[in-house]
Amino acid sequence: MECIFVVDWNLIGILAAFVIYFGVMIYIGFFFMKKNKTASDYILGGRKLPPLVSAMSAEASDMSGWLLLGLPGMAYAFGLSSAGWTAIGLAIGTYLNWRFVAKRLRVYTHRADNSLTLPEFITNRFNEKRGLISAIGSIFILVFFVIYTSAQFVAGGKLFSSLVTIYNLDLSFLGNPDLGMVYVIGILVCALIVVSYTFTGGFKAVCLTDTIMGFLMLAALIVVPVLALVLLLSDGGAGLASLDPRTFSLFWEYDPTNGVFEFVSVFTIVSGLAWAYGYFGQPHILPRFMAIEKPEDIPKARRIAMVWVLITLTAAIFVGLVGQIMFPDPSAIAGFDSEKVFIFMAGDVFGSLPFIAGIIYCGVLGAIMSTASSQLLVAASAISQDIYKNIVNKKASDKSLLLVSKATVLLVSLIALVIALMGNATVFNIVSNAWAGFGCTFGSVILVGLFWRRMNWQGALAGILTGGVVSFTWGTFLTSVTGLYEMVPGVIASLLAIVIVTKLTREPEKAVLDTFDAYVKEIGDERT
Repeated sequence: MECIFVVDWNLIGILAAFVIYFGVMIYIGFFFMKKNKTASDYILGGRKLPPLVSAMSAEASDMSGWLLLGLPGMAYAFGLSSAGWTAIGLAIGTYLNWRFVAKRLRVYTHRADNSLTLPEFITNRFNEKRGLISAIGSIFILVFFVIYTSAQFVAGGKLFSSLVTIYNLDLSFLGNPDLGMVYVIGILVCALIVVSYTFTGGFKAVCLTDTIMGFLMLAALIVVPVLALVLLLSDGGAGLASLDPRTFSLFWEYDPTNGVFEFVSVFTIVSGLAWAYGYFGQPHILPRFMAIEKPEDIPKARRIAMVWVLITLTAAIFVGLVGQIMFPDPSAIAGFDSEKVFIFMAGDVFGSLPFIAGIIYCGVLGAIMSTASSQLLVAASAISQDIYKNIVNKKASDKSLLLVSKATVLLVSLIALVIALMGNATVFNIVSNAWAGFGCTFGSVILVGLFWRRMNWQGALAGILTGGVVSFTWGTFLTSVTGLYEMVPGVIASLLAIVIVTKLTREPEKAVLDTFDAYVKEIGDERT
């Protein structure tokens, strides 16, 4: 009997790009595995990050699959307004975080008993001896990071299922699974790769892979929409004339339910700008400040970060707007939804070049994995440092802390994986919930704690509890009803709790005040 094998060159080209990419990521993880001798090495890289790596790692881990899926999807579905105000808020928040928090946090965490995590820093900052801040802060980190990490796995599933539709890939070797099963396979593959290099390589591996991914994301976001627009113009650009000019306005928002434009509400503007505040409390971004080798390197890192952020945010929104021209009727495209606009656009642009398309899609994977790996590492540090070392076993050895950290990576990954497989929320909504959660839980405590000498541990604990609870409750029950992002009430509640409780309780002990004074003196010239 003669056997005929049909070669699917699209599948081979895309898989080749993925295999090379995955191979590099895993190699980096194993390369750094031998270099992690202590928990400090695994969690914070020994505070040896150069400015380029610090900047790129901070921003790549910040933006996640949200940048290539969620934000373009928002611009595609609603026009410039919602996505635009969110992007403006993020750009403002990035600058303020680097300008007013980065150097202060780098110096203060080193002075406060060489703190490795946010809960540990807050505990040491106020000399809170009961372990309440470590325990409660770690619980919030685990809850919100499980949610956040699940969003990255969902993005991976969307990518893989979309590729099957776009390229009509031959998956007979897998038994011809339907799109639902391909979505599950995509989630599992992403989880497996992320866990592999995070588990083995720790912070240094995560930061180096973040840097590679950051450049890949930047290239993908620039190349794909520009070439797509060139293709549209070469065909006469008829779709451009069909777009309502209000699509490009920050003050008009498209309502897809009624098919009409409405004047953007104050809540939409406030909610978008409120994303800025979230930066002050993100446990996967702030450690990049803590790990930079020299505080004097921060201005250089800030400039690199701002250039990257401004270009990528603008390009991501541009993807969504160009997508409105390229895909005017999403219901006519099998497997399409607004958050897949970048994936389908790349397929149209590089349809005859599957290997190049595969490299572009690695940019999506990079966005997903850079954030997921950082989140897993922070979750690991929360358990090993803030609970196991500071509460359970204060004499824990570095070897036992490493084991606990790696076990936590596996556990959090498993829970996030289950949530990703069970849920059906959009990447944008999942990320927005977790972003607000961290901003409200830690943002005010970090920001006020770096500037207010009088603040005490009671105020810090009140801010963490109030902000976290209000954010979670408002986001679960009231955001959809009021249209107001949970970040706004959560931050207000947290700030009020900090100020009121601090004023009603005793001022910090002399040792805490002396450490604050020494840290302020070390900060020196604020023009940096």
